[in-house]
Amino acid sequence: MHFPRILQLTFTVLISLLILTSCDQSQPENADMVLINGNIATINDVMPHAEAIAIKGDTIQSVGSNSDINILIGKNTRVIDLHGKFVMPGFIESHAHFLGLGNSKMILDLSSAANWDEIVAIVAEAAENAKPGDWIVGRGWHQEKWDPVPEPNVEGYPLHNMLSSATPFNPVLLYHASGHAIFANKEAMDLAGIDTSTADPVGGRIVRDSLSKKAIGVFEENAENLIYKVYQKFLDNRPTAEKRKEMHEKIRLAAIECGENGITSFHDAGEPFEVIDFLKEEVDSGFIKVRLYVMIGESNKNLKKRISDYKIIGYGNDFLTVRSIKAYIDGALGSRGAWMFEDYSDLPGHKGSNVTSLSSLKNAAEIAINNGFQMCTHAIGDRGNNEILNIYESAFKKHPDKHDLRWRIEHAQHLSNKDIKRFAELGVIAAMQGIHCTSDATFVEKRLGSYRAEQGAYVWRKLIDSGVIICNGTDAPVESVSTINNFYATVTRKLPDGSTFYPEQRMTRLEALKSYTINGAYASFQEDKVGSIEKGKLADIVVLSNDLLKVPDEQIKKTKIVLTIVGGEVVYGEK
Repeated sequence: MHFPRILQLTFTVLISLLILTSCDQSQPENADMVLINGNIATINDVMPHAEAIAIKGDTIQSVGSNSDINILIGKNTRVIDLHGKFVMPGFIESHAHFLGLGNSKMILDLSSAANWDEIVAIVAEAAENAKPGDWIVGRGWHQEKWDPVPEPNVEGYPLHNMLSSATPFNPVLLYHASGHAIFANKEAMDLAGIDTSTADPVGGRIVRDSLSKKAIGVFEENAENLIYKVYQKFLDNRPTAEKRKEMHEKIRLAAIECGENGITSFHDAGEPFEVIDFLKEEVDSGFIKVRLYVMIGESNKNLKKRISDYKIIGYGNDFLTVRSIKAYIDGALGSRGAWMFEDYSDLPGHKGSNVTSLSSLKNAAEIAINNGFQMCTHAIGDRGNNEILNIYESAFKKHPDKHDLRWRIEHAQHLSNKDIKRFAELGVIAAMQGIHCTSDATFVEKRLGSYRAEQGAYVWRKLIDSGVIICNGTDAPVESVSTINNFYATVTRKLPDGSTFYPEQRMTRLEALKSYTINGAYASFQEDKVGSIEKGKLADIVVLSNDLLKVPDEQIKKTKIVLTIVGGEVVYGEK
């Protein structure tokens, strides 16, 4: 009989296979990169802290102690000794403007100008080097932060005369820091055909001299378009190659800023289809080294026609995702455009601006929910937030079969008490910006009065305690994209003069880190891929010089970004 021999051979083969399998399991694949001797805040509740990380390809291979990770080091593994430095998931910038950030590096920076005279001097110097007819563009002025107040003025805004005299041959367009107002000189207003008969557009205001009724140069909210459309025509008339080169440069500069600030994911708050197409090309080329979550900024008419072609999830190894719509209901507090229930304390009779009709916003919500898109709506004033919550609630009730929508309100700065709990009840995410609180604090009480400011301004603690998820960002270029300054503002609410803006509303250190990491991941449906340091997630990691969870408050501001790693690649720091 040959059966015993056959059985013996079969048994031998099986044993050999088991031995080989056992060997494979005991000798895991070597890592491409390991980080050892770190102080790692994983933002993973199962393992909150670790010493070391192993990376294979673009993915986290393992997280644990030095001894756990040392066994994954091979002869070709890059080993980075952290010497105790603080490590965390890459920052997720949950609301900013990617091309706007890049563009801010290419135009006049007015943010550091102490007063109107300095701004005029900066623009005049630019005019000396400009060709006649070329537009001079800048950004960053804020009338509430000038000393002294310009004279003469209308509601704190200067008249255009001094600027126009300094720039007789060039149209000038200067964006308010918030982006919700512009200042134009006489040349720009003449090109736009602005005179005393020009009517205020719906949702916007031309600021005028009360006696002459002439425009002083300031155009708020939707009135910006009266000037901007002329400037846009100038831009559109350039050769295609020039426009593409400029867009590429904006992307390059924005990506550099992200790397320098430890940002590995960036929620881009509103881009048209043509920009999304260009971003897709840049991802294809491997040029973009930050993960973009792009909100579509288009008219309802265009959305209806084309939205089905633009649901893009995890494109280019997860460097581009498009699954949300950006809308606006009101303006900004600084320009008195935030839509309030009651009058502005410093401008009786004015409640702000409703910049997009409620019917249009309802239609946008319907387009979003029918196509499986997230809504991300800008709302700053208490009336604006209330109306958006109403629209969201109506859409949810109309479509009870739709689940896990994660619709967002962008900014959610000023809320009525009755609406705070509605965020949690409706599952609406508050996409807020810590730095807005301390940047605006000097004029919030002037605009709203102390009672409204205390009850509803940047009420992070009230929202968190009500069960609301807050994701954090900077709204760059409205504010600096600095993650460190934003984190400091979030946990301290301290102002430059040493005072603290309603400190009871501060976040804890851990809450702030979560708002800047895992909450941002959740707000973009990406919590299974980014936002924490866990095995199997993308290797998006930042190394810092200080422990953000423990360092004294004033040491936070001195923290440096040491390394920024995106998908296992060092994009900032020693390569």
